[in-house]
Amino acid sequence: MPSTDVPVDPQHAETLHADLAVRGTAVLDRGVLPSALLLLVGDRILWAGPEEQAPAHRAERTLEHPGLILPGLVDLHCHGGGGASFPDCADAQEAMVAVREHRRHGTTSLVASLVTASADELGRRVGMLAGLVEDGEVEAIHLEGPFISEARKGAQNLAHITGGDAALVGELCAAGRGAVATMTMAPETASATAVIDALAAGGAVPSLGHTDCDSAQMDAAIIASRDALRRHHGRSALPTATHLFNGMRPIHHRDPGPALSALDAAGRGDIVVEVIADGVHLAAETVAHVFSLAADGCVVLITDAMAAAGMADGSYRLGALDVDVQDGVATLADGGSIAGGTAHLIDVVRFAVREAGVDLAVAVRAATAVPARVLGREDEIGALREGLAADVLLVDSDLRPVQVIRRGELVGTAQAD
Repeated sequence: MPSTDVPVDPQHAETLHADLAVRGTAVLDRGVLPSALLLLVGDRILWAGPEEQAPAHRAERTLEHPGLILPGLVDLHCHGGGGASFPDCADAQEAMVAVREHRRHGTTSLVASLVTASADELGRRVGMLAGLVEDGEVEAIHLEGPFISEARKGAQNLAHITGGDAALVGELCAAGRGAVATMTMAPETASATAVIDALAAGGAVPSLGHTDCDSAQMDAAIIASRDALRRHHGRSALPTATHLFNGMRPIHHRDPGPALSALDAAGRGDIVVEVIADGVHLAAETVAHVFSLAADGCVVLITDAMAAAGMADGSYRLGALDVDVQDGVATLADGGSIAGGTAHLIDVVRFAVREAGVDLAVAVRAATAVPARVLGREDEIGALREGLAADVLLVDSDLRPVQVIRRGELVGTAQAD
């Protein structure tokens, strides 16, 4: 990419000085904007908007990008990648293998997801990952279980599934030193209301999923979660639904179950539903229906990625369970249940746009601004806006990564897989 200077009058008193200027078509808060200009200084965005309206400026370097300029992506639900798994890694150094795998594909903010395990194991892993959050390498921690349905456990270890335990929630939130941002729980679990309250009190967002509940139980859990988040001034005003449709009792005309309840609530603006738009977990038509029925800002795109993301087919682990990956599809070696995703978040965005027909700006927001709001970080990440972190993803016309900038630093070029 050519590097040029922006011609300005150096004597102009109002001239802004930027480390990097990026020109091209950008996805901003207002939508897709041709002839946009971004000015980055240090780890912040100094200006983002129409180039003709930009203030007088000069930049040390300018990138002329012929594709699209996106905000850095935010993955709310990710178990690993690059051969490394957050539920299994030996230490923080190994965890960073997964972080870097997704980062070089445009995910500049990643939530590290764990799976159901013993209380001691969860406590150790939360403590280790909290250090990466404090170092600014990982955005937050997501606990998927252990208060989930045995009938809808998916790729979760049955031996450690247990009823709700508010005291354990408090211990895990304390071990995370504020880093635990969300926890997946089944609405029908024992002591569900107490668990929901403990999560909100600990700074975490209840995420309803891996559930065999009926629609009334889901409705009640959504109301309880919203009330608890309001009462404790939670990081998000809304709870989430863990990977809508997956790990849930299927819809039946005489038993609508939790998915329709969650989707109805998303239509009212009462919950944010996670969607794994990878062509494996959900059909393109299903993804399109969710976006058409949910209110604006109530769908978040996630990967649910495991260690095989970015890797070849083969044998992997997810927690205590063996996983086989064939043709990019991860399934449990024992039983064949889907065992997480193998896509990067930009691949999920591409599927939503190219295959499901979701509007580009809407799909990008579902992978940036919406998860940032769930994390309570909308004033820091998730958009190309003045004052926010200088997290930028440059993609080609087919939404494949070309260059990644994180906190103002060039991360590297991700080759199309």
